[in-house]
This record gives sequence, structure tokens and C-alpha cells, in this order.
Amino acid sequence: MADDGNIITDLNLGGNGNGDDQTPTAGIVMQYVKDLSVENPSAPESFQWQETPGLDVQFNIGAKPVSEELHEVELRMTATAKTSQGVSYAVELSYCGVIGMRNLDEANAHAFLYAEAPRILFPFARRIVADAVRDAGFPPLMLDPVDFNALYVQQLQAQQNQGGDDTPPVPTGNA
Repeated sequence: MADDGNIITDLNLGGNGNGDDQTPTAGIVMQYVKDLSVENPSAPESFQWQETPGLDVQFNIGAKPVSEELHEVELRMTATAKTSQGVSYAVELSYCGVIGMRNLDEANAHAFLYAEAPRILFPFARRIVADAVRDAGFPPLMLDPVDFNALYVQQLQAQQNQGGDDTPPVPTGNA
């Protein structure tokens, strides 16, 4: 068969097949909403309030092994809007990703689970929170981006300055 332009006829691209690849690899296998709660406890009165609500946003990151090469990373977010008259709304989201990792040393695996994976998951979780707040009858909550890598490094440095062990930190924080 003749070569026609850019058609590849030699499918041996030089990769190590049959599971012999030793290159470090990490990525998102799948992502999903594990739990979502939206409360609008003061409706319909809260729609008449004139006071701008104060906003409290908290997040936490957890990871647990699913198998030797798979981990579940959970990004938990809570957003509560309050005024002096009461709670306008509260949204709690547990957004997860199944992370596949192969041939990563422990430090790089931990950094990927607690810094890079949450960075990848956050825009999707952010959209879900914005939609939930909008669906509760309020303007969408557009959260600012979070630099999970900087938080990870900051917590690692704080732990080392306190003379802590070498266990990498688990990021938590406020947005």
C-alpha cells in the first residue's frame, strides 16, 4: 500500500507496550459530585433583605486510596451568606476526582493529590456552587481562583518551621 500524504503506515511509535512503561504519570480518571446540599432557610423573607450578606467560604482537601494506582481526591467547599437578619443561603459541596498515578515517588504523589488535583477540580466545583446559589434564587457566587500549589508550599514551609515531621501538609483554608 502506498503512503498517501500524512497517513501513518508504521504504527510502531517507539513506546514501551505491555505495561513496561516506567515513566511517572498522573492524571484525572473521572470526576463527580459526591454530595451537594443547598439551603435557603429564610426564604422568601431573605429575598426582601436590603443588607449585603457577609460571605464565609471554607474548603478542605482529602485523599484516600482506591487501589494501588487510584486515589479519590475530595474537595469540600462550604459557602454561607449571612446578614444581621439571618442566613440567606448555605451551600455544601463535596466534589471528587479519581486520580490515577503510576511511578511517582511519595513526595510527588502527595503534592499531586493535595495541590495539583484540587487545582484541576476547582473550576468545576466553582461552577457547581455558582449554579446552586443561582438556583436558590440569588446572584451566582463567583469564587475567586485558589492557588492550591502556593497553599501547599506555604503549609509545607510552616510545618518545617515548626519543626514538624516530614509528612506533607493537607491544605485547608478560606477563600
